[in-house]
Amino acid sequence: MAPERKDFFSNPQDESDVMNAWHSFLGGGERPVDTLRALVDASWQRSLEARVDPRMRSGPRPLAEGELYLLRERQRELLEASAPVMAHARDFLTETGTLMALADTRCTILNTEGDLPAIDSAETIHLMPGATWSEGACGTNAIGTALAVGKPVQIHSAEHFCEGIKRWTCSATVMRHPLDGEVVGVLDVSGLSQTYNRQTLALVVTAASRIEARLAAAEMERRYRLLDRAMGRLSGGDGVVLFDRRGNVVRANEHAALAIRSADGEMELAQGLRRVPGFAVGQQGQLAAGLLPSWVKPEWIEPLIVDGKPLGTLLVVPRSPASGWRADAGGAAVGAVPCSGMAADPFAAIVTMDAGMNATIAKARQLARTRMPVLLQGETGVGKEEFARGIHGNRGGPFVALNCGGLSRELLASELFGYADGAFTGARKGGMVGKIEAADGGTLFLDEIGEMPLDMQPNLLRVLEQGEIYRLGENTPRRVNFRLVAATHRDLRQDIAAGRFRMDLFYRIAVTNLRIPALRERQGDVEVLAQHFLERFRRAQGQGPERITPDALRVLRSYPWPGNVRELRNLVEGLVLLCEEPSVTCAHLPHEFQAVHDAAQPGSCNPSGAMSMAEGEEDLIRRAIRASEGNLTLTARKLQIAKSTLYAKMHRYGLSRDDK
Repeated sequence: MAPERKDFFSNPQDESDVMNAWHSFLGGGERPVDTLRALVDASWQRSLEARVDPRMRSGPRPLAEGELYLLRERQRELLEASAPVMAHARDFLTETGTLMALADTRCTILNTEGDLPAIDSAETIHLMPGATWSEGACGTNAIGTALAVGKPVQIHSAEHFCEGIKRWTCSATVMRHPLDGEVVGVLDVSGLSQTYNRQTLALVVTAASRIEARLAAAEMERRYRLLDRAMGRLSGGDGVVLFDRRGNVVRANEHAALAIRSADGEMELAQGLRRVPGFAVGQQGQLAAGLLPSWVKPEWIEPLIVDGKPLGTLLVVPRSPASGWRADAGGAAVGAVPCSGMAADPFAAIVTMDAGMNATIAKARQLARTRMPVLLQGETGVGKEEFARGIHGNRGGPFVALNCGGLSRELLASELFGYADGAFTGARKGGMVGKIEAADGGTLFLDEIGEMPLDMQPNLLRVLEQGEIYRLGENTPRRVNFRLVAATHRDLRQDIAAGRFRMDLFYRIAVTNLRIPALRERQGDVEVLAQHFLERFRRAQGQGPERITPDALRVLRSYPWPGNVRELRNLVEGLVLLCEEPSVTCAHLPHEFQAVHDAAQPGSCNPSGAMSMAEGEEDLIRRAIRASEGNLTLTARKLQIAKSTLYAKMHRYGLSRDDK
C-alpha cells in the first residue's frame, strides 16, 4: 500500500500495536513509525499540547436546550442544505449500527440521524447535538481531526486520544463553501468498533458533496437576487463595487478602479472572487467593526437587505468633481472632458409603437451602460440579435454572434474556442481563432444558448469565471475580456430541473434577464412593421406595391405570428417580389393568413375556406418559382432559404421547376 493510502485509512489489524503506541506515547516513549499513521501521531501531539485528559470517558457536556436552539438558528443555512441528506441517513443507516452527525466549524454537533440504538449509545459519550468534539476538547477524533487538517479522515478505535471513546470508529470530512472554499462544517459517520468499514469514508465524502451542492444552489440563487437588486445601481457616474454577504467582490462597474484610486484607496477588482472581510454582513446587516479599509467612509456603504435578510453590500465611491472622468470604449475609466456629440441610437433598428416594447428598450438602454452579462428571452424571431446589437451599442470593439443551435458538438466547440494548427484531421493550417477570442474587447452574442451540449457548458463557465480560453489542441491559456449577451427561447429553469442545463452557468449568464415580447403581444406593431418593411424592400428592389389595404392589414393583425417579426419581414419581402399591383390586398396573402379571418366579417378575404400552413407555404413556393421562371437559384434567393431547403420543400409538396 502506498504511504498516502495507508495514512488515509485506518487498519483494524493494527489495533493492538496502536494501543501499545498510545501507552508508550503517554509515557514519553517512542512510537513505532511503521504502525502509527502520521495523521494520528500529529493529532496526538496536538491533543497533548492542548492538555486534553487522555483518561476522559466522554466528550464535554452538551449545550443547554436554549443555547442549542440559538446555535441552530445561526446555522440555519447549513441545516437547511443538509436536511435531505440527513433525512436520507435516517433510512440508509438504519440497522447498520452507525449514525451521521453534522457539526459546525467549532465542531459543535448540530444534528444526528441514523440507527436509533447507535444514537442511544452515542449519547453515553456525549456524541450528540450540542456537544463540542474539537481536538482541543476531546483529543483525536474524526470530527475534530478532520477540521484540524481540512480533509477527510478515518479514526478507528485505539487511534482516538481519549480512553473512553476508543470503542468507536469514525469517518469525517469538512464541507467547504462553494464560492470561496471556506470550511462551513463537518460531516461524520460513527459507530462502535465492530461497524468499521473502509467504505464509510467514501459515504461521508459523497454525502458532504451533496450538501455542498445544495449550498451552491442556494448561494447562486441569493447571488442572482443580489445582482437583480443592485443592477440599477451599477450604472451612473460613481464608482460602485458590489459585495456578497460574505464579503466577496461580485461586480464592479467601469468607474470603480479610478474612483478608488481617487480616494487614495486600493482594492483588488480583477475578474474572479476577491474576499474583503470588512464587507461581510452579519444576520442583521451589520458590518464587522474595525475590519473596513481605512480609506472607506461609512457613508459610502449601503447594506442590501431583502425581506429582512442581508444579501450583500454596495460600496459607492463618489466621483471626484475635479477628475472629470468617464468610461472609454473598452470599459476602463480615463480622464476626459464631456463628449460634445451624441452617438447614433443603437436601438434605432427596433421599430415599435407598443408601450411594453418601449419599456423593454428602455431597460436595454440602461443595461447597455454596464458590462454585466445579459440573458435575452423570447420566442424565435422576436429580434433578440437586434437587442444584443443595441446593448453592444457604440462602446467599441467587435460584435461577434454565434448560434449554438443546429451545430454538432465538435463544430460548436471549434467555433467557440478555436483550435491550434494540426489539432485534428482537416484542421485549417495555422489554426483558427474562435468566436470567444474574436470578441475580445467587445461583445459576444450567443444565440440559443440553451442548445449548448451539457458537457460543453463547464468550459464556457470557466472562460466566464477565469477570463482565459484554451484553443482546442493548445495548453497555453489566452486572456480574453468581453461582454456576454446570451439569448434563448427555452425556459432554462425547467432545463436546469431536467438536468439539461447547469445552474451555475445559468446564474453566470443571467445576471439580469430581458424578456422580449412576442409580436402578437405588441399592440399596433403589426401594421407599423408591415408598412416599414414594405417601404424598405420597395427601396431595395426599386419596385413593388406602394401600400397594404386596410382589409389585408386587418387579416395580418388577426394572425398569431408564430415566427414573430422575422415571419412578418419574410412575408412582406415575398409580397414585394411577387405582387405586381400597386396595393397588397387579401388576395395576395397566403391562404394561412386568409384562414384566420372570419368569413362573416365585412371585408372577409377568405371565400374559399380555411387552408393549412403547409398549403400556404406550397402556394408561396409555387408563385416564387413562377416569378423566377423556373430558376431555382433565384427562387431560393427570393424566398431567403437555402437551395437545399428549397429542394426538400419541393420534394415534400411534389413541385418541380416546370410549375412555373
